[in-house]
Amino acid sequence: MTASEKSLRIVVGITGGIAAYKAVGVVRAFVLAGHDVQVVATTAALRFVGKPTLEAISRNPVHTDLYEGVAEVRHVAIGQSADLIVVAPATAHSIAKLAAGLADDLLGNTILASTAPIVIAPAMHTEMWSNPATVANIAVLRERGIVIVGPASGQLTGSDSGAGRMSEPADIVSVALASVRPQDLAGKRFIVTAGGTREPIDPVRFLGNRSSGKQGVAIALDAAARGASVTLIAAHLEIEPPAGIDVEYVSTALDLELAVRAAATDADVVVMAAAVADYRPSTVAESKIKKDTQGDELTLALVKNPDILRGLVEDRPAGQIIIGFAAETENDRDVLIELGRTKLARKGCDYLVLNRVGWSEGFATESNTIIVLDADGAIVGEATGTKATVATRILDVLS
Repeated sequence: MTASEKSLRIVVGITGGIAAYKAVGVVRAFVLAGHDVQVVATTAALRFVGKPTLEAISRNPVHTDLYEGVAEVRHVAIGQSADLIVVAPATAHSIAKLAAGLADDLLGNTILASTAPIVIAPAMHTEMWSNPATVANIAVLRERGIVIVGPASGQLTGSDSGAGRMSEPADIVSVALASVRPQDLAGKRFIVTAGGTREPIDPVRFLGNRSSGKQGVAIALDAAARGASVTLIAAHLEIEPPAGIDVEYVSTALDLELAVRAAATDADVVVMAAAVADYRPSTVAESKIKKDTQGDELTLALVKNPDILRGLVEDRPAGQIIIGFAAETENDRDVLIELGRTKLARKGCDYLVLNRVGWSEGFATESNTIIVLDADGAIVGEATGTKATVATRILDVLS
């Protein structure tokens, strides 16, 4: 197991706000990533989400009472053993207590007794978030090194809308894990492509694919979390691009080729995770093609797009590492690996990620299954899980 795969002891603190229901997603994501999660909920939090739910999701007892487990000194033991503490949601009241160093409940004691990194996800009404007291408290916490995730803008309780909405669980988990991630890629410049290219047929139609860009985005996020400088070249993402990462948008395979070639001139690592169209229409109609003028059949003449990955390999600067992707529908593992080795020999990249796809796997899903081959065709990594977990495993081959 590599350092980036280490199982962590994570404390998830839940305070009393309506966003407490979203904390269930935070706990679940940490557990599914293989971490040991201890939930410490305030009494008010349990008025919004039940203890049985939190215990079932965390797979651990949920503690709330400062005076339970006195013999084992639980009020400090939980914090002392934590590798990471995440408070989600963090209400205005809990933020004020944290800034003042108050410890009148189990969560407060846990935080004060810990030397672990702390991440909080504020959630409150807009007026409370912008109140000078909250602004000052957040400034104090930032000065102490506490990581603040969000809040986002959007629908709040009732008909209110604005800044103060708790960030989504996936974003909280990503930032939290990044705060304890080894900086093994510090000083490296990464180019990552993501999404699926679209080849226009006419002004309203295109040839495309089902790639959402989630895997490429996850790789970009993981590289940045491990200290790399990252540029994401994005083709039609179905998710929001990650904050804090430079993003360049492209549409067609030719657009992507121009962008990645320009960006790769000074890159240490290039990850070609985008699904690039192999062919494009030889001509593009200037106006919408009408079915009543075409008859019952429409024939499209296609021309082959350039082999971007092979071109990058042929022209790369000395020392640059190039990681290619191969999306395959083959279910037989041995045949899949042979397909990958054949493609690897043709492309000449340093690593090839075999990515099994189908109607219900790979593309447009939250999970992935991959096998990583090195330049000699040897298997150097395998993973099945969330795309964030898979991203980590892919980049671990560089460590």
